[in-house]
Amino acid sequence: FFVEAQRANCKIRLNSPPISAIMGRANTVCEGEDDHVRRMPVKTAVALSVLLAALIVTACAISEEGAMDGAMINGSMGRIYGVLQTPSGEGPWPLVILSHGFNGTHVGVMDYAAHFCAQGFAAYCYDFCGGSANSKSEGSMLDMSVLTEAEDLDAVIDHFKADGRFDGILLWGASQGGFVSAYVAARRPADVRAMVLEFPAFVIQDDARKRANPDGSFAEQNTALGACIGRKYNEDAVSFDIYDVIGGYDGPVLILHGDRDGLVPISYSRRAAEVYASAEMVVMPGEGHGFMSKARDEAKQRETAFFQAH
Repeated sequence: FFVEAQRANCKIRLNSPPISAIMGRANTVCEGEDDHVRRMPVKTAVALSVLLAALIVTACAISEEGAMDGAMINGSMGRIYGVLQTPSGEGPWPLVILSHGFNGTHVGVMDYAAHFCAQGFAAYCYDFCGGSANSKSEGSMLDMSVLTEAEDLDAVIDHFKADGRFDGILLWGASQGGFVSAYVAARRPADVRAMVLEFPAFVIQDDARKRANPDGSFAEQNTALGACIGRKYNEDAVSFDIYDVIGGYDGPVLILHGDRDGLVPISYSRRAAEVYASAEMVVMPGEGHGFMSKARDEAKQRETAFFQAH
């Protein structure tokens, strides 16, 4: 990340809720769960984030403030924390909005953002409200769902689409962030120039149905992938069929999926590629749920070329 940011001479801006709100927020843990379910303590996450910011100073110009251009982005549960990277020189630039996966944060996609910035794109990565125990955005995982995250992404798009520094919006989403990006793009296709989906978690709805009680209801709390989720997560997930929705986006789509993904079988992406009017499907040999090393670099190159073509 640092090498690519330095090469691009990127400028990074941060928008976040007050640090006191982050420090005072407790971890979300399911009642009755053992301590091993807990994720990194919030105070530790904040400390690491401060260290990360200090390191980035050597590569990029940074400002950290309570608002971006005088206006905080308000999401589904409160304020959204995000990092905006812009290339050196004058815009306008196309803006890539990157959405992380389940129980993740923007940190996991910062290397992609830096890569896009190095190639002449502006890039914005952010934490979904309630997106994880370590999210810097406001909200709780117990209140989070794919629909609240869609509301967050809508808010981000609304914030940037009228910004004269940018001449088009491109969506990038991984796993659950891919599900959410696909959902939002279908509901507002005119606002999205093109979209990249990495191993999109279209399995979410089938997984939610498996957590249902015999009468179709859901428990107040469940554990998913070691994280605590609320009833809303499951209820919202099964309230529609994602394959009935995504066809509403007729713009160009690039889907990348590993053929050894044990969390989201590749068949879910193959089906999505058939639904879309203009989709390219790339199978990543030997890759699981997440691309590593050379495959990650290959994905960045493919995605950059795709965005440049559109």
